Amino acid sequence: MSVGINYPSVAQLASIASGFGLDMTESEVLEYRDLMGAMVRYCREIEQMAEPIPAVKYPRNPGFRPVGEENPYNAWYWRTEIAGAKEGPLSGYIVGVKDAICVAGVPAMNGSRILEGYVPTVDATVVTRLLDAGAVIVGKTSTDDLCMAGTGHTCALGPVKNPRRPTHATGGSSAGSAAALAAGDVRLALGGDQGGSIRIPAAWCGVVGLKPTYGLVPYTGCMMMEMTLDHVGPMARTVADCAAMLSVIAGPDGQDPRQRGAIPDTYDRDYGSAIEKDINTIRIGIVREGFSHRWPEPGLPESDEAVDSRVRAACSVFERLGATVEEVSIPLHLAGVAIYSVLFQQGTLEFMIKGNGLGTNWAGYYNTGLGDAFARGLSSRPNDLPPSVKLLMLSAEYLKKFYHGRYYGKAQNLRENLRRAYDRVLNSYDVLVMPTVPYLPIKIPEPGCSTTVEVRAGGTQIGNVCQACLTGHPSITVPCGEVDGLPVGLMITGRHFEDATVLRVASAFEKAHA
Repeated sequence: MSVGINYPSVAQLASIASGFGLDMTESEVLEYRDLMGAMVRYCREIEQMAEPIPAVKYPRNPGFRPVGEENPYNAWYWRTEIAGAKEGPLSGYIVGVKDAICVAGVPAMNGSRILEGYVPTVDATVVTRLLDAGAVIVGKTSTDDLCMAGTGHTCALGPVKNPRRPTHATGGSSAGSAAALAAGDVRLALGGDQGGSIRIPAAWCGVVGLKPTYGLVPYTGCMMMEMTLDHVGPMARTVADCAAMLSVIAGPDGQDPRQRGAIPDTYDRDYGSAIEKDINTIRIGIVREGFSHRWPEPGLPESDEAVDSRVRAACSVFERLGATVEEVSIPLHLAGVAIYSVLFQQGTLEFMIKGNGLGTNWAGYYNTGLGDAFARGLSSRPNDLPPSVKLLMLSAEYLKKFYHGRYYGKAQNLRENLRRAYDRVLNSYDVLVMPTVPYLPIKIPEPGCSTTVEVRAGGTQIGNVCQACLTGHPSITVPCGEVDGLPVGLMITGRHFEDATVLRVASAFEKAHA
């Protein structure tokens, strides 16, 4: 039987020492090598032990990779059919699962060549909960490569096309989930959101997407990026379906440290009843800084006046429904992109890239099979990564090597200022509204375009959405109209663990706007 770990060679250990700036003679290296014997023996002992693996409750077959007419928008990475419980609140609901979320026995590529061939052995908690509720999972939806773009065009197996206009981008990174919903392939879909990746594609495809309060929905079994930003949540064609899905997947699972001590004992989980209530007592703040957005760099997309106008017009619906609607200001909202970008880049490098998708220093379930697959793929196929991922790696390593984590630490400290700025306004208002994405869906970048064009196409959609990932507030996008036939999303953000209120306001708007 393989022991799994060998003693390091003298050359290997000397190289490690040099990397730390340690000056060691050969005899010193040999001495330390001998001292490492205990660690090697401990690892060999661990190797013989069976680690606990979450139970896989429902039978399934591996399925197939759909091509051609079976997958006209490239919304699907893999198709299968997994039937859940015979009865439940989601009985018969057809669901797509973002390919960053593990489904046992079904290939998971996370949009990237480095994970090609990986087959998980576990179901994510949210997958088990959907199946327990009677849902039928019909496949894994396409995502941007390692979820690191906002357009859907960096998927290793080709760009995801927007069913509303196939020449245009879906938004990302939960691109396939939004496209499958817009195309009518599924009734529900799971997405992941570390900086807007549920809400951007939902807005651009004209569907509903909710980033729940941080920690409300367990992330166990999903592919991590940056633990303090990771969210998984529901996407659907209606707010009611989104609420039904959240009711099933929310709540602690005992394995995700994001949830420990975070969820109030009395939080309202009856999302279905919440959306039936009127909103005539609701106070709504229109966030001034969410409109007329301007990037600090020249040449990047700015707010589309037509989008701003459509969202402001949508706000009049709330007034007709009896809600109090007033303009508010959160000046720090505009700094959210800077805080987020530094934190996300360096955190993702350490947690996902260098940590092989597992990271360290957290107590919960580690998907060691994923870690092994990630390490193999990254070491053998790094040049297959898209420019967006390569830029993140270079930028984040530069910050770490020459500035020693200072900017990551400061960004983490500053996120508290942003959270407090939002909370101060939310003390007086129940929800805040603004455009989800300040401009319309863009055309899919042409194959062979420059690195600059490709990176900028996939990185500028976050201007209004990344803030809620930093602050942890629940945030939903709901369609509020079209401009030139392309969807516009209205974003509604609420207080921590008041996801029911966010859904209530979104549902009232949806019904009145229909």
